[in-house]
Amino acid sequence: MAGEESSTGSASRRLRPTGHSPSRSHTHAETDGDCSHPDLEVGEPSASFSELRYLICWVQKSLPFIIILCSKLILQHALGLSVGVGLFTTFIYVNKNIQAQVFLQDRRSKLQCFWLLSFLVVSSLLFYYTFEMDSLYYCLILIKPPVEPLDFWEVLWIVGVTSFIVKFLFMGLKCCILLIPACVMMYKRRGQWYMFIEELGQFYQVIAPVPPWFNYLLRSQAVNSSVGITLDVLLALLYIILKLLELYSRYGSLHTTVRTFLSYEVNGAPATQSQCSGAGDLCLICQSKFKKPRVLLCQ
Repeated sequence: MAGEESSTGSASRRLRPTGHSPSRSHTHAETDGDCSHPDLEVGEPSASFSELRYLICWVQKSLPFIIILCSKLILQHALGLSVGVGLFTTFIYVNKNIQAQVFLQDRRSKLQCFWLLSFLVVSSLLFYYTFEMDSLYYCLILIKPPVEPLDFWEVLWIVGVTSFIVKFLFMGLKCCILLIPACVMMYKRRGQWYMFIEELGQFYQVIAPVPPWFNYLLRSQAVNSSVGITLDVLLALLYIILKLLELYSRYGSLHTTVRTFLSYEVNGAPATQSQCSGAGDLCLICQSKFKKPRVLLCQ
């Protein structure tokens, strides 16, 4: 019996290693399968990186040609770009100084305000005198300027400079408000004037570009056929619809500003009968009967 047990034990010991070998081979197979997925995942970023590197190389090779093209465009439109930079610089300078003078209130410099107003007037007149042949001032009264031919870049430039001139116009009105003495206009009323002028200026800047863009979109230049004319009309109508939607979105703010501006009361609002009864029909300040009573805004 002992011999049989020993032979059985030795046989089992010999068979035990062979029993675990399939599991080890299966484990190795799973490990190999798991390692194959990261290779696929790493391949996607590497492909994206290679495309980005190719794009960078293309830009580096094309950079001299891009510089030449930009230089040519700058030379062709040197006058227009110079005027645009000058108007933008003027706007930044005047707007910053107007904000500073408004903040100073009674300590503001009237001489500085007069200088800003004169600077705006001279800049605008000099601009229109330089381009007198183009009659660009027509855009201020919502009329297309008589510029022919009117291509995309010219329309873009006309709309841009007109936007700056409109800003100058309303900033000049703010300078006029700054020049009014404090004894004539209270600071709270002055602030409502600023708000009204700003809101009106933004509303007008939405309308001013309409005539040039509408006429540009309405004219058929590429295709002189019924299809081209139909497309031009559809584009012009779509532009008008978008502008009307933009005006409608701004109407609420403008209406609120105008209503606040027109309903301003310096010494409070008229008192109602219930308010007079609640106060005892006597003024709390002078202890006399009410005559044209008003509710003060203070607490």
